[in-house]
Amino acid sequence: MVNKDIERLLARQDSYEPTAAMRAEAERGLAWRREYGRGGTAVGVARARDIANGKNLSASTVLRIFSFLSRHEVDKQGQGFNRGEEGYPSAGRISWALWGGDPSFAWSRRIRNRLQNDDT
Repeated sequence: MVNKDIERLLARQDSYEPTAAMRAEAERGLAWRREYGRGGTAVGVARARDIANGKNLSASTVLRIFSFLSRHEVDKQGQGFNRGEEGYPSAGRISWALWGGDPSFAWSRRIRNRLQNDDT
């Protein structure tokens, strides 16, 4: 995708409501972060609050969610990402949850694909 295409997608005024599964995952991430004192950044915490509160998210934010989760999918291979592993929940698992986790990744991918198809 060229820069003009990306700019056009980011300029869209659409908004999207997080799903119940995304909200539950973001709430889990916030609870874990409070309990364990690790995982995520200030941006991740802010994103989790928006998702957990069911705030409608702009197309630009949806694309940032997809980008973050795409880059951090590799964290799933780390120790402590899965229940039953030592160190669970790892900082990577907490961060993944803050951004809405697997439900958010699938949701943001669908919206990103639809936005790309609408602009072609």
